[in-house]
Amino acid sequence: MSLAWTLFSIYILVTSYLGWMGYKKTKGFDSFAIGAGDLAPWVVGVTMAASTASAATFIINPGFVYVHGLAGFMHFAPGIAIGFIVMLVILSFRFSRIGADNKALTIPHWIGNRYNSKSFALYFAFLNLLSFAFVVLIVGGLSIVMQNLLGIHNVAALIIILTFVTGYIFSGGTYAHVFTNMLQGSLMILVALIVIGSGLTLFFNNPSLIDQLRNQDASLTMWVNPNSNLFNNFYSVYPAGFIIGAALVCQPHILTKALYLNTDKQVRQYLTVGIIVLVLFFSLVVVGFYSRVVIPPEQLLDATGTLRQDLVMTMYIKNAFPGWVFQFISVVLLAAGMSTLDGILIGLSTITANDLVLNLVQKFKGHHWDRKRQLQFAHKASHIVLVVVAVMAFLICLNPPKLLGIFGQLGVYGLVVAVVPPLLSGIMYKNVSLPLVWGTSILGLSVHFVLYVFGTSIFPESELVFKNPGVSASLAVLTSTFPALIGGFFINKTFKVNEKE
Repeated sequence: MSLAWTLFSIYILVTSYLGWMGYKKTKGFDSFAIGAGDLAPWVVGVTMAASTASAATFIINPGFVYVHGLAGFMHFAPGIAIGFIVMLVILSFRFSRIGADNKALTIPHWIGNRYNSKSFALYFAFLNLLSFAFVVLIVGGLSIVMQNLLGIHNVAALIIILTFVTGYIFSGGTYAHVFTNMLQGSLMILVALIVIGSGLTLFFNNPSLIDQLRNQDASLTMWVNPNSNLFNNFYSVYPAGFIIGAALVCQPHILTKALYLNTDKQVRQYLTVGIIVLVLFFSLVVVGFYSRVVIPPEQLLDATGTLRQDLVMTMYIKNAFPGWVFQFISVVLLAAGMSTLDGILIGLSTITANDLVLNLVQKFKGHHWDRKRQLQFAHKASHIVLVVVAVMAFLICLNPPKLLGIFGQLGVYGLVVAVVPPLLSGIMYKNVSLPLVWGTSILGLSVHFVLYVFGTSIFPESELVFKNPGVSASLAVLTSTFPALIGGFFINKTFKVNEKE
């Protein structure tokens, strides 16, 4: 235990120093939000990958593969990964160019400028509060690892996590986020290679990993798991994974990385590095298979005898490695979660301050400040938001939801479903219709939550598993995005005809 505390203390000290470096480079709210355009593309690429591969990828998602087998792996690895990478490439170049032209700092800011509507920006600033669910997921996952690593209670773990991450983001903003993510991302790459490599020999044992899984439960090796309550049909595993993976690019802490860069060449370099690292990180869910043959099942049960799938990654490395390696990897798992948590906190605080609080103050109090005064106010407001978010996350994680993965997915999927129609339309078409994209955004958000809550009652004979947020969200994306894109196509075709006449 003393080694674990030593390693964790070293991590805290180094990260704090990087946060202080970020503080020295932060000159105002604009640099707090997106930096000053002086970050190297490969640095931004590693930062994006580290921000994407959160506690969900490193801690939570292997548990889904443990429970649901090959179907869960296909959903979380190739399914979501391919959709994510394809959409990231499609959106990044134009998003960066339009953002630079409009001097956008956040996604709602970008959307508000693109559609020339402060009300639309305000709408998305409100919706961005749904990303708080992902904060809860990450903080809850980190607390599980920290309790097992450092031998402390949940309350102490929560205080350490939230105080530390909020503290260095409070002072250093985006620069602190990028500098610390370079450290965290580098450690994550090393650990991903170690952990994935640790179980490769299982595939060549006699009996092989696949045979052992089949002997436990034949459904674990099926492309679609008939016994799963989440992945028991083709749509839930494959199309839903691809669609929701594509939509997840629209998270504020991911797509806005393109705004850190100035040219298409830099964006291309950033994408190349980021995608290579992402493929490695997404592959980490293979640990769910390893765990099936390495972890004694009783280690995953809580005091009531209920399976805690969120413990799979922690228990795997505890069983597969010597104590000192377990402690080192566990510190890196903490770093993995913190690398996404700080990115989400940057996005949540800057959007809430710049696009929600500032807009509301100016709208209802009649203030018409110049841009300098707006940035000063937003900078102060972002700090207050950080503190409020930390306190709320602490209170909820005192008694966290049983399935942190489902809880986090439900909220963040709702956010990205609403963002996809206006983002895609704004990037693909020159002439855009505000009523059309606003209506389809509300439609998608409504479909997602209605199907998740009432889908089984509305469609009792359907084979779709509506309690899988990926299913409800992917159907919502299809329902809302196709009308937006088809409508945008005809609007632009009409404009071209009128211009010729």
